Amino acid sequence: MSDEDSELERLKAKRLAEMQQNISSRKEIEKPTNNLSPKHTKQPRDVVVERLGYRGLEVLQNAESQFPNDTKMVIEKLAELITSGEISEILDGGKLLALFRSIGLYIRMETKINVEQDGKFVSLSDKLSSASSDKGED
Repeated sequence: MSDEDSELERLKAKRLAEMQQNISSRKEIEKPTNNLSPKHTKQPRDVVVERLGYRGLEVLQNAESQFPNDTKMVIEKLAELITSGEISEILDGGKLLALFRSIGLYIRMETKINVEQDGKFVSLSDKLSSASSDKGED
């Protein structure tokens, strides 16, 4: 029975060595792919979105919905300029809107006008509708 035990122990050791070798070869295969992936995973849109400031994303989303093909080209060029270091500033909504308008893309933005009424800010349309209903009651 001791021959069987030693044979079993030898087979276990051989199998353990094979498993360790498989694990180490997998790690070697995964290392090169991990080194290459961060360079190629950033999409141009992600590069631009990281540089957007106040209301920049809102302008970008409106541009993408209104002019998808043109906006894609602008995003690619902006991403190229950002990664090369030519653009280092934060692009807020106003700057981005001015950029689109300078190349002939007039992005329509939702406009809200708020006015003060009784110490609170309300939209102009609400104020006008309440003022017209007040006149109708008189």
